[in-house]
Amino acid sequence: MKVSDFKFDLPEELIAQDPLLDRSSSRLLTLDKHTGEIGHDIFRNITNYLKPGDCLVLNNTKVIPARLIGAKEDTGGKVEVLLLKRKQDNVWETLVKPGKKARPGARISFGDGMLVGEVLEVVEEGNRLIRFEYEGIFEEVLDQLGQMPLPPYITHQLKDKNRYQTVYAKYEGSAAAPTAGLHFTKELLKQIREMGVKIAYVTLHVGLGTFRPVKVDNVLDHHMHSEFYRIEEEDAKMINETKAAGGRVISVGTTSTRTLESVADDDGTICARSGWTDIFIYPGYKFKVIDGLITNFHLPESTLLMLVSALAGREHIMNAYEVAVKERYRFFSFGDAMFIH
Repeated sequence: MKVSDFKFDLPEELIAQDPLLDRSSSRLLTLDKHTGEIGHDIFRNITNYLKPGDCLVLNNTKVIPARLIGAKEDTGGKVEVLLLKRKQDNVWETLVKPGKKARPGARISFGDGMLVGEVLEVVEEGNRLIRFEYEGIFEEVLDQLGQMPLPPYITHQLKDKNRYQTVYAKYEGSAAAPTAGLHFTKELLKQIREMGVKIAYVTLHVGLGTFRPVKVDNVLDHHMHSEFYRIEEEDAKMINETKAAGGRVISVGTTSTRTLESVADDDGTICARSGWTDIFIYPGYKFKVIDGLITNFHLPESTLLMLVSALAGREHIMNAYEVAVKERYRFFSFGDAMFIH
């Protein structure tokens, strides 16, 4: 399977640069994974496609304002640091630009010394381990100094930090938002619950590996970064009961999907657990848990496009994307949604 099998032409103006005022007013393309039939709607009408007894699974991770702009203490040179993974209390694996300024021993000051980072070592792929020094609580310092780590294809400044956060975000740790969830409002979730649809949560802290382009020709040679996940007892039970009663498990986002498929036994049973996953789902994969997926429109040749193709078939997906481009749907993080059922 070649990466080029997942190529499509996307006019740049279809990349959504700003979130809509009303989260639930984005457009919704519906795709029948068996027949390839396509429909068009508005996201708030997602209730028309859900049934009592279904279970929606949401990823309740919270994005941290992980992008820090600082200066080298000795030269004053500008440095950008992106927090990727917390290794120990004050030590983070980071992505530093420009990397050549961040040799071991280099000290970088943020917010006039409110936060200082010392580069400890260079690890795989040129990432840096940095130890931070500060007064008070790290999260509060970060909230003051950090910016939301928007994907590289979004060039506009985000006016409201909360718009790159789902309304149910709870556990801090993501370097990117689980964007399929951005379309839900509290009112819409209440409406969904009231119609007899269960809502379960998983936590997967999204790493920037999500945006890593696939640089190999053969899909099988691509290596996924590992990401931390957790699923609690009550949520696992809710999902298992839905399956046992013949209801559908519908994951919101590729991150929820990857979590569920990582924790499931061969028979599709979910157990409460936490750990790290680097699961890579591409066509040919047999899904153990999910029946449907609410997702955004993904980048050409990306692992996310491969995942949705595994669920609905490559031909159906590539056709749906062609239709989406023709109908001028908005793409990527702040874009429109798709429901594969």
